[in-house]
Amino acid sequence: MQTYIAFLRGINVSGQKLIKMETLRSILTELPIENISTYIQSGNIIFTSNLTNISDLENQIANSIEKHFGYQVPVLILTLEELQKCAQQNPYSDDKINDPTQPYVTFLSKEPAITDLDLFKSIDFKEDKHITINKVMYIFYPNPTGNSKLTNSIIESKLKVKATTRNWKTINKLIDLMLNL
Repeated sequence: MQTYIAFLRGINVSGQKLIKMETLRSILTELPIENISTYIQSGNIIFTSNLTNISDLENQIANSIEKHFGYQVPVLILTLEELQKCAQQNPYSDDKINDPTQPYVTFLSKEPAITDLDLFKSIDFKEDKHITINKVMYIFYPNPTGNSKLTNSIIESKLKVKATTRNWKTINKLIDLMLNL
């Protein structure tokens, strides 16, 4: 049985696409997944499954959400091992920062095209730093994110991918929860 994390993009933000985690856990029991738990309201679902086709799992969860809530929500799934690798590769590791909420990780639905990534790298995001490794963008915001031009929407439009972002504190907590599932 494999342990997975499903990241839902854009739920419970500014009153949009409201989903109660208790209801979400309940509807997901209809799928071939087990040991379902959620962490905070931003759409982090930890579960186990014998299914190994991640694309099928993403589609099943997305379809279930659309069926029960009436709107489409992009779903990105990683295995525990993939999330741990993401943590190990973080160029903005804890020893270089004072606040574990400053670094962020953006998960991309696919690896961006080289030409799109090169154009993205040429954009001036002021003090905000970013490094993309395969389907993961690591971001460091030295100032409050509300003032940044390096947003999830910009990432999606410029790289032509679906993306969802979490802060480093959340990533570390999710790994801990997955290890103790």
